[in-house]
Amino acid sequence: MYGALILTLLLAPALASAGYFSYRLVKALSLLSAAVSLTLSLYLFLQGETVEAFGGFFYVDRLASAFLVMISSVYLLSTVYSFYYVEERGLIGERLYYVLLDLFTSSMMFTVIVNDYGLMWAGVELTTVTSALLVAFERTDVSLEAAWRYIIIVSSGITVAIISLILIYYNFHTLSITEVLAKAPAVGSEAVRAAVAVALIGLGTKVGVFPMYTWLPDAHSEAPSPVSAMFSGVLLPTALYALYKIYQVYPLTNLYVIFGTLSIVTASIILMHQWHIKRMFAYSTIVNMNLALIGFAVGQPAGATLLLMAHAFGKAGAFYSSGVVMRLFGKRIDRIGGVWRLRFTSSALLLSSFAVTGTPPFATFIGEFFILRSLLERGFVVEFALLVAFLAMEFISINYHVSRMVFGGSAEEKREEPKNLSLVSLASAVIPLAMGVVLLALGWAP
Repeated sequence: MYGALILTLLLAPALASAGYFSYRLVKALSLLSAAVSLTLSLYLFLQGETVEAFGGFFYVDRLASAFLVMISSVYLLSTVYSFYYVEERGLIGERLYYVLLDLFTSSMMFTVIVNDYGLMWAGVELTTVTSALLVAFERTDVSLEAAWRYIIIVSSGITVAIISLILIYYNFHTLSITEVLAKAPAVGSEAVRAAVAVALIGLGTKVGVFPMYTWLPDAHSEAPSPVSAMFSGVLLPTALYALYKIYQVYPLTNLYVIFGTLSIVTASIILMHQWHIKRMFAYSTIVNMNLALIGFAVGQPAGATLLLMAHAFGKAGAFYSSGVVMRLFGKRIDRIGGVWRLRFTSSALLLSSFAVTGTPPFATFIGEFFILRSLLERGFVVEFALLVAFLAMEFISINYHVSRMVFGGSAEEKREEPKNLSLVSLASAVIPLAMGVVLLALGWAP
């Protein structure tokens, strides 16, 4: 039964691309596949069982099922948002857009459930191919340059990651994830440690680890808003999942915590001086991804996963509402004002900015709390102090800019709010708040 379920989960988005020759059909199939994917992902997650299928080729544990829910949820939201966003912006190649969105999702799902390091690496690379074309979807000179930078920098990092796989195979004589992790405690050679260190450089490029994250703000700012939501919400967490699976082979806690902290410090400083609304949220993504990386490194996977899941919805809401704002006001933060006149959009923008900056009682705050607590318990006092200071800086910077955009300016010109886009934005932004309230009411703790 589980074999058929997992196969359906993987193939549903890919098969939706069969509707390419009819615009209405490809939209309908994309929506159907997104709904099916979310339903099956929720079923696997709620079952709470570790599932193997096809002789252990696919392996879904509690962590993988959480990532499947994350991917399929944002996929569904982005598909619905795209129905109105793509048409209203009059973009070229709408049918290809949906095909790429479907294949992009399928490749991410494959990455998190395949039980083989080599195929997991191939899945990460496949996400680059499909998502790079989505970055350039609007076919402007700037978007084409952003896509080119994304391909060159990320593919270089993924190529470096091959070294990790070679070293893992050299030591364990297999690339099966479950087999390697079962043998890992008994194998601690220099080559294994080198594999884990190199993975931080290779896969860390796609996660957004310092100093390899230079592609990220460009790609996020130039991609269509629903694609930016997929990037921040689920693409980077998928790459982080792959990195964590290699990290488990031989935890190099100090190295990962140091680079995660450096990434947060530098991104928070750069974020203060951003003038482009989507670039601002892109640097916020770097902060959140590296905080989750630190969480995994210090033995707090539950807190890191909660942070990633809440961030996925919060950041998706941020990019969805940013798409509406950019359509009506432009992209420059200093020229945006009076968004409060757009009731749903302003609410979505405020709630999503609170979510991605870890404001209580949002679920991101709960995840951050447990990560920082574990960091302090492990003796990383200096890193803890730096993170608290620069997370506060990120919080102030983003919410200051968002508050100015919402409540500042005259905005005397009447602007018509696109209700459908704004409602999707608001729905996505409300989810991390609901998650946080429910978890606090239940007294949840990892």
